[in-house]
Amino acid sequence: MKRHSKHLIPFIIICVMALAAALASQFTSPPAPTPPVKGEDASATTSPFITVKYRFGRGYVGDNWQVYFNEPDASVDRSDYVDGIDAPLASAIDAAERSLDIAAFELNSKLLYEAILAAQRRGVTARIVTDDRHGLEDDSNTELRDLRAVGVPIVADNRSGLMHNKFIIVDERAVWTGSWNYTLNGTYRNNNNVLVLESAGAAAAYKTEFEEMFERGEFGARSSNDGIISIGGNAGEISIIFAPEANEIAALRAAVGAAQSSIRFMSFVFSLDELAGAMIEKMTDPDFVLRGVFEERNSRASWSQLPALYCAGAQVRQDGNRYILHHKVIIIDDDTVITGSFNFSNSAAQDNDENIVIIRDKVIASLYLEEWRRIWDSAKEVSPGEVNCD
Repeated sequence: MKRHSKHLIPFIIICVMALAAALASQFTSPPAPTPPVKGEDASATTSPFITVKYRFGRGYVGDNWQVYFNEPDASVDRSDYVDGIDAPLASAIDAAERSLDIAAFELNSKLLYEAILAAQRRGVTARIVTDDRHGLEDDSNTELRDLRAVGVPIVADNRSGLMHNKFIIVDERAVWTGSWNYTLNGTYRNNNNVLVLESAGAAAAYKTEFEEMFERGEFGARSSNDGIISIGGNAGEISIIFAPEANEIAALRAAVGAAQSSIRFMSFVFSLDELAGAMIEKMTDPDFVLRGVFEERNSRASWSQLPALYCAGAQVRQDGNRYILHHKVIIIDDDTVITGSFNFSNSAAQDNDENIVIIRDKVIASLYLEEWRRIWDSAKEVSPGEVNCD
């Protein structure tokens, strides 16, 4: 027994230490879980995106893409207007390291103004193109003049047509675009959407368009025609069109003409005969679903396509927002979305400077369809006798 005692003692010590560690583990608290992303959906672990809630909107964060919709209410008290879709854009501007190229039809959001100013002060190169009358010269957009006063270079289009784009390129790697003007009304009163493409290819395409305006003063039909720019990636197949220099009407007609089962739209302005005609052609199929929501005031204009679509058998409604339905969206077959700054109007097709995104992705389309249903459910049916189809 003595011969083995010197080997037995270390063995006993090791066993005791192992037993002590095992007992200690029974009473040790596990590490604290990682805090969830703000507003994270309970299904985020199985969903291809994370849902983010805001007081006046909601967002969806996917793999190299984001989508945002604001949710206006009827409040007229501006002190209520906090925590909207301007919050994630301000965060993106705060995270910018090198450059911000901003095409803003209007800009009076204090939150975005302060984010741009802070970026410029920390050395980020910020540049802006805007409309003359509705942007730089508008007394409700003094933030633009204030930014120019502190050294942010701003170029206005100085012409009768509109510089109607609403896009921001962050560090030449991500683009924010859609129908949203960077204003209090655009953020908290009017229905809008934002599509974010975290894509070097998309950023390069928008950068080229920005340089045409900022560096060469090319706006509207005088701009260089870059054609239809096709990009693939995690957000599906993407087509980017800058109007009116490209043949955007043909592209829109082709997208609508390819619809197999349904077209749903929500539109601030809809006056294009060619686009309405392409939709009406689909009505020869009795099972085809054609439904749309028009901004209520514009729907009653002499140039509105509501009567033509209504009389062709489409189901159309007028929006219920006491302010403005500002979307410019078409959803095709529940898998393709058309969005951007482009109103479906002759002015957009002939005079303004605009951008269009056609994105073919079922997940993103499902989010836009959810927004369409929300708008549809709150919209008003056309009153009997309001439209004369004789």
